[in-house]
Amino acid sequence: MPSVTITHTTRYWYRTPVSVGPHRLMLRPRETRDLRLTSFDLEISPEARIDWSHEVAGNAVATAQFDTMTDALSIRSRAQVDLRAPVWPVFPIAAAAASYPFVYAADDWTDLGALAMPQYADDTRRLRGWAKGFVRARPTDTLSLLKDISNGITARISYQTRETEGTQGPLETLDRGWGSCRDFAVLFAEAVRTLGFGARIVSGYLFNPSGDELGSADAGSTHAWVEVFVPGAGWISFDPTNRSVGSTNLIPVAVARRIEQVAPVSGSFHGRTADELAMEVRVDVRDS
Repeated sequence: MPSVTITHTTRYWYRTPVSVGPHRLMLRPRETRDLRLTSFDLEISPEARIDWSHEVAGNAVATAQFDTMTDALSIRSRAQVDLRAPVWPVFPIAAAAASYPFVYAADDWTDLGALAMPQYADDTRRLRGWAKGFVRARPTDTLSLLKDISNGITARISYQTRETEGTQGPLETLDRGWGSCRDFAVLFAEAVRTLGFGARIVSGYLFNPSGDELGSADAGSTHAWVEVFVPGAGWISFDPTNRSVGSTNLIPVAVARRIEQVAPVSGSFHGRTADELAMEVRVDVRDS
């Protein structure tokens, strides 16, 4: 059972002292049956008032409020977690959902709501056509189908790191043939939603001590993947960037319908656009 320490630091520098607006922080790992959070510390400079809440998806959100002007802002979180997920997970999928297509129970369908609906415009249903290409027969094994779609993304799309903000739409990623981990995640989530699955985007960290996984640079970085709801097994993690299933090396922080909803740090300042000189993000994920 690895014990892992994650240090996530975000810094901003300004040309002149500015008034910093509220900042929304999603940095505290989600505790699950596969992850135990043993400690979490948050350091912010200049001093801020912190209010904690849980938003609609159950993610822990810290809202930082500032009273002083500053020419620099530093936000540093440090978490220690124990990873308990098996390397070779076995998923107890309900018999009624073992083969695709299947129908969610009425309550599950209602609760999944928008998580089972595509979020990007696709008037010609190109993405659904692409996803249906992985359905070899009807019925077909549900877990194998989801694995095939995840692996099909990796086979078709080249991984590239991208430091710029924002995420490509799923059709844009298919057309370009390249993308970052968050682009892979969006494409996978949208593809399985076109087939009727409930899926949510996950933002967090990748524990990569061997250095051979994609989506983690040097000592670590933020990472994105997808969870698909399959009756009996519940939420199953799929990391299309690394062709992996299960959460053995994944540290979730936040889940959401759209990836824009799980930004680790978001906020504003009052001043001119030119006042922002620089921004730096450093993430370190390593054995404790």
